[in-house]
Amino acid sequence: MKLLLENVHKLYDGTDSGARALHENVDLLLENGRVSALVPHRPGAPRDPAAKVVDCSRYTVTPGLIDCHGHVTILGLREGDIGRMNGPASALWVEKVLHTTLVDGGVTTLRDVGGATHWMKRAVAEGVMLGPRLKISVCMLSTTGGHADFRGPDRCHAELSQLWPPAPGRPSSLCDGPWECRKRVRELAACGADLIKVCASPGVASPGDKLEHREFAPEELAAICDEAKARGLRVAAHAHSASGIELALTHGVHDLQHISFLDARLVDLAHQKGATVTPTSWTLFELTRAKGLPAAVMEKVKQVNEHHSTAVRHALAGELPILMGTDAVWPGMHGRNWQELVHLVRDGVPPLRVWHGATGLAAREIGATDTGTLVPGQRADLLIASADVLDDPARFEHGALLEVLQDGLGHRGLAGVPQRTFAGASRAALEALFAESRG
Repeated sequence: MKLLLENVHKLYDGTDSGARALHENVDLLLENGRVSALVPHRPGAPRDPAAKVVDCSRYTVTPGLIDCHGHVTILGLREGDIGRMNGPASALWVEKVLHTTLVDGGVTTLRDVGGATHWMKRAVAEGVMLGPRLKISVCMLSTTGGHADFRGPDRCHAELSQLWPPAPGRPSSLCDGPWECRKRVRELAACGADLIKVCASPGVASPGDKLEHREFAPEELAAICDEAKARGLRVAAHAHSASGIELALTHGVHDLQHISFLDARLVDLAHQKGATVTPTSWTLFELTRAKGLPAAVMEKVKQVNEHHSTAVRHALAGELPILMGTDAVWPGMHGRNWQELVHLVRDGVPPLRVWHGATGLAAREIGATDTGTLVPGQRADLLIASADVLDDPARFEHGALLEVLQDGLGHRGLAGVPQRTFAGASRAALEALFAESRG
C-alpha cells in the first residue's frame, strides 16, 4: 500500500533541532507502513498510479510524538481514582487511556514509567488495543514509605501500597536494602521491563514524604543501577531535589525526570555523565490547579513551581538533551499530551528543540530507533496538522490536529488516508491469543 502526501506546506523531519530539519513544498511517500521517500514537490511530475494521494499544500507534517514519561494505568491520584484503576474494569480504563493518547494526543510511541505491564505492551503491538507503541518500566521502584508507597488517607491502618499493587507481571514497587533492590531489578527484567524507573528523591503528590528528605540510600541506588546495567537496561529517576539529582547522577542514572531543583553545578555533572532530562513541566503546572489535595502536598507543589522554570533554563543553557514527557496522571491530561510541548516553550525552550526532544532525540534515547524521524526506512508515524504547530504547539488546543498515522495508517478519518480498524489485524491477534490460551 502506498500513500503520497503531496506538496506538504511545511514538514519537520525530526532529525535535528535546527532549520536543516525543516522542509517546505515536499512530497512524502509512504509505502507498506514505512517512509519511502521525501523529495521536493515538482508540479506536473508523474505520480505512481498505485499510490493514494492527499493534497497537503495547506498542512504541516511532523513525526508522531514520543512521550518519555507516561502512566497509562493512572487516571488521578485520589483514593477512588486509584481504586478504579486497580479494580475489575482496569483493562477497559487502560484501553481508553491508550486510545486517546494515540488518537487525540498524537503520541505514537510512549515510555510508560510505572504501571503498564508486558501484556499491555503486547496487546498494542499485536493490535488487540489501539494505542502508542510502548516501552515499559513495569513499576517505579521506591522505598517503604517513599514516593510510590500510597497507603490511603488512614495510613495508620494501611498495610499495602495501593498505587501499583503486586499483580501478575508486576512485582511490588517497594524494596529496601541493596539485595532486595537487586532482586527487584531482576524481577522487572524477567517481567519484560525495557528500563528501570527509580525514585531518587521524594515526590510532590505523595503525602508521606518531604522533598528535602532522602529516598533510597546511596548503596541501594548503586545496587539498582549496577543490576540494571548488567542486564542492558538504562535507569530513569524521579528526581526533584538537588540531593536526589546528584545521587542519581553519581550512581549511573541516565534520565532525570522532573529536575525541579537542577542548578548549574548539577548541569555540569549531568554533562560529565551523559545524562538527559525530562522536565514534565505541564503536570507540575496542573498540580497548581488540582482540587482536594492535602495541605502538605500543596506546600510541595508551591516549592517546586517556584523553582522549576529556572531549572529548565539551566538545562537549556547547559545544552542538556531535553526530552518530552507529560507525566499525565491527572484527570483530563490523557489525550492532550502535546501540552508538554506548549509548557516547555513557555519555560523558554526554543520550539524546534522542544520538537526534537519529542521526536528524533526521544526515539534515540529510549531505544525506539525505527521511529521519530521522517526519513526513508523509518516507520510511518506522523501527524498532519492544519496550522503551523511547529512554531506554536498551542495550536493543537484549537483543533489543528487533523490526522495521526501509525505505521502508515490513520486514526482520525482524514479524507484519503487509509484508516486502521479493529476488524483486521486485531481480529487475527485475538484469535491467536485465544488459540494460545487453549494450549
